[in-house]
Amino acid sequence: MRDLLTATEKKVERLAIMGGTFDPIHYGHLVTAEAVRYQFQINKVLFVPTGHPPHKPFFDVSHTEHRYLMTVLATVTNPYFDVSRVEIDRKGITYTIDTIQHLKQVYGEETELYFITGADAIHQILSWKDPEELLRLCTFVAVTRPGYHKNSLLKRIEELREQYGSKIHFLEVPSLAISSSDIRKRVEASRPIKYLLPETVENYILKFGLYQQTQD
Repeated sequence: MRDLLTATEKKVERLAIMGGTFDPIHYGHLVTAEAVRYQFQINKVLFVPTGHPPHKPFFDVSHTEHRYLMTVLATVTNPYFDVSRVEIDRKGITYTIDTIQHLKQVYGEETELYFITGADAIHQILSWKDPEELLRLCTFVAVTRPGYHKNSLLKRIEELREQYGSKIHFLEVPSLAISSSDIRKRVEASRPIKYLLPETVENYILKFGLYQQTQD
């Protein structure tokens, strides 16, 4: 929640960054973040609600403040989780490399950055802005579900390691059949969303009437 840190707060040895629209955030996101934190001995997982990503020219998501506040509500009880406004406060299109460079500046060169992403993104990473710099600045954790065909992913990881010296790991996490789009559809259809996301987030959605057909 804070990007201006004291000298003491800057002493984070390993920081994992989890970006996403979080529209809304749900237990799938939280389980993934906790699995990465445990596996790689992460000191802090920073959730970064996206601003305006370049790959979504017609970006249709709920008001950024709603997404930010729902993410805060979902993570506040975990002392290892925090939320950043770095992307939602940035004007124009937001690129991952800009966020990583900003966080490197904030937390210091001594902090190891881990970037959590879906396995499919590893196949497309060279199409991102400044991919070589991105691969140099942080370690990638490619999250997969049990049953995911890993052969092509492992081959791609090895290619990136040989070509760029990149540090990429993959991690299987429990398969939770939860998606933000399904939750939005459920709310619109007046179907239950309990146990798909934290109760505080569910209450927030109901309080502000998010994802209703009549919503602007």
